Amino acid sequence: MNRLVIIRGNSGSGKSTAAKKLQKRLGPNTLLISQDTVRREMLQVRDGPDTAALSLLMSLLRYGHENCEITILEGILNAEWYFPLFEEAARLFDNRIFAYYYDVTFEETLQRHQRRDKRREFGEEEMRCWWREKDYIGFIPERTVTEDMSLEETVCKILSEIQEPGTE
Repeated sequence: MNRLVIIRGNSGSGKSTAAKKLQKRLGPNTLLISQDTVRREMLQVRDGPDTAALSLLMSLLRYGHENCEITILEGILNAEWYFPLFEEAARLFDNRIFAYYYDVTFEETLQRHQRRDKRREFGEEEMRCWWREKDYIGFIPERTVTEDMSLEETVCKILSEIQEPGTE
């Protein structure tokens, strides 16, 4: 049975690193949909209400539902702007959604950002503009990832929660 893992949070929180490691651990037939890849690299469009990336993200989500055992949707994914995407996710995957929100302080995201390749592309000013405190989806329950959890702890937690009975 196919499943959806949603990994969300503010810029610099660690969600992309966790999503990539999770995909690697899950192996073949795991689709990773990265908001940054779709929006910034594939389409080169700005984020915001009615972003042009929304329809492609929805198409990729449908593809994952139809063709993959596990789909990972990762990004800042502002709850208000991406509401239609989350509605589509709920329609497609129903109770097979495992959602995680990185609840990390702004100061911690700045520190983590300094260790990234993207640190030269943008800085504190942009991150402060993008910041959304506790931007939970609401109608899809999200488990919280805190700043005291290591990357390995986070990935192991997600893996243990998404395992189907009898696949351990």
